[in-house]
Amino acid sequence: MNVRRSLTAALGAMALAVGLASAASATPTALNPCGFYETGSDAFYNHCTGDGSHIVIEVEVWGPNYERCVIPGTTWLGSAGKIDGAHYVGRTC
Repeated sequence: MNVRRSLTAALGAMALAVGLASAASATPTALNPCGFYETGSDAFYNHCTGDGSHIVIEVEVWGPNYERCVIPGTTWLGSAGKIDGAHYVGRTC
């Protein structure tokens, strides 16, 4: 009976560990979604790619919008209070 209980506990611990590892690997994506996103104080654009491409985005601000070349990964755009959004314009740089 103790062997069965030990095996059940070990399997439960393994399942918990796998579940926690899956949740941990999913967290960075949830924290840094692809495309434009804001935190409480900052605005970012996350260019999610595996090909190393650099792309042009249009940054939406009060006044004339502007274009910016971004590399793969997360780029800080500025204060969230000054940036209204950003989007891919369909070309590389």
